[in-house]
Amino acid sequence: MVSFGHFIKTEREKREWTQTEFGAKIGINTSAISRIENGSQKFSKSKLQKLSELFEIELQQVIDLFFADKFVREALKYKCSESVFSVAEDTANYYRNMNVKQGKFEFNN
Repeated sequence: MVSFGHFIKTEREKREWTQTEFGAKIGINTSAISRIENGSQKFSKSKLQKLSELFEIELQQVIDLFFADKFVREALKYKCSESVFSVAEDTANYYRNMNVKQGKFEFNN
């Protein structure tokens, strides 16, 4: 996996869109597109649906890439060890299992 900005740049270039053309399609100015692609500016979560539609990529894949990038950046920023990734996976599994166990209960009177 690459950074989310690199993902955007690669997908934009596959379609032969300039930063200006892409920016007009998604509603972001050219300089912001440049900063997003080089990683110095974050992409807005509110634009993930539009990005998915423009690139014709499933929304879930775009969301996964966005949040994976966000998580890794935070882990690196705080100098977490490599084990943070397996701990995060274990934690995610714990929460998934808790949600399954806490399903709806119906009581018959």
